[in-house]
Amino acid sequence: MAEQKKLVEAITPMEEDFAKWYTDVVKKAELADYSSVRGCMIIRPYGYAIWENIQHTLDGMFKATGHENVYMPLLIPESLLQKEKDHVEGFAPEVAWVTHGGSEALTERLCVRPTSETLFCEHYAHVIKSYRDLPKLYNQWCSVLRWEKTTRPFLRTMEFLWQEGHTMHETREEAVAETEQMLNVYADLCENYLAIPVLKGKKTDKEKFAGAESTYTIEAMMHDGKALQSGTSHFFGDGFARAFDIQYTGRDNKLAYPFQTSWGMSTRIIGAIIMTHGDDSGLVLPPRIAPTQLMIVPIAMHKGGVLEKAQELCQRLQKTFRVKLDASDNSPGWKFAEYEMKGVPLRLEIGPKDLEKNQCVLVRRDNREKTFVPLDQLEAEIARLLDAVHDGLYQRALQNRESRTWSATTMEEILALANGKNGFIKTMWCGDEACELAMKEQAGLTSRCMPFEQEHLGDVCPICGKPAKTMVVWGKAY
Repeated sequence: MAEQKKLVEAITPMEEDFAKWYTDVVKKAELADYSSVRGCMIIRPYGYAIWENIQHTLDGMFKATGHENVYMPLLIPESLLQKEKDHVEGFAPEVAWVTHGGSEALTERLCVRPTSETLFCEHYAHVIKSYRDLPKLYNQWCSVLRWEKTTRPFLRTMEFLWQEGHTMHETREEAVAETEQMLNVYADLCENYLAIPVLKGKKTDKEKFAGAESTYTIEAMMHDGKALQSGTSHFFGDGFARAFDIQYTGRDNKLAYPFQTSWGMSTRIIGAIIMTHGDDSGLVLPPRIAPTQLMIVPIAMHKGGVLEKAQELCQRLQKTFRVKLDASDNSPGWKFAEYEMKGVPLRLEIGPKDLEKNQCVLVRRDNREKTFVPLDQLEAEIARLLDAVHDGLYQRALQNRESRTWSATTMEEILALANGKNGFIKTMWCGDEACELAMKEQAGLTSRCMPFEQEHLGDVCPICGKPAKTMVVWGKAY
């Protein structure tokens, strides 16, 4: 098929230049385009449809765990941002400031929200008066702006879409349980909807969120062996509550400070889908969030009955699945290549010979396997194959992670593994930030997390030789 060959050639092979391959897929699959504003992207309908499906799934999970959606202002007064010292210092280099309203200079600068902890805290100070007002389980769907130096569509843009949960609790234990619960929600989304295996753990103090007592993370490995932080959940203790004077009357009739969490996932997760599952023909979408799960391609549709049967099947299958029919005058070869490029999980082909046999052909995007299916068994077989595509994508990603994960007990082993290879390196660690900085300087690796599932790999830190306190996973990251 000449048309298919030409389209595939328009994508740089990932083994040749992974970064260029990524950009090619984003543009050719029509997920996003560049805008006239540096570092900001236009999310095209197909890319936004993927985000809508992720958003719908996550929003259902949030509501099932008792959370409510709210909306906070876009702009934050500078005085409000300054209230939490560690927080403002962490975000200061990335903040965009509004200094004028029309032609008049503002008496106080306004920050375009990089995150909304301070706005939520100001609100909570007004509405939390008693233990009966707790917990407050709020989430916001919005965009934020961070003045990034280096940008790439979805992975790191100045403006991006996300959700940010902000909750307040009566006790430290409740807040910690919330932080862990929401991390597990993100892991559930990644593994059971996006087919991306994730490593769950705690960030080091150096890598935790500005102003947090502790940050939990899910880390995913991309096809090229680099890590992508895919979702984070933060426990703040009562630091923000004290800074913003959020107090309530407790059960003992005494004033107390509530304990706070925040957690977020952004459109960066679309970049994770691309880089985990994509191949040299383009995008490969997990079926459970694919905008189109099944594309119907009639073969020789000028022949009697073919187009009519394809239309009939489309109407029938749309009751159960996300289905589209391509009845355009493009050739079947062009259509095959186009929907491979766009990562549609299943393709249904039906032509004159299939009509005679009362069957059709289903083709999987992940491995291109063909299955001949009687038309009266279609729904069951499509459901089975969509699950099989999900499972196949998950297992392939898991195998990639396992084949690129190594253990090391000496700095020599670490350097040998890190030299020219991407992946996860597990080592013991003394807990000293100086060793973390040395790892970055000597091996080019950052700490991804201290996994919840710990292994004992030795008694000493391979960087300094001092007694080890915990196991850390290191890697290169996006």
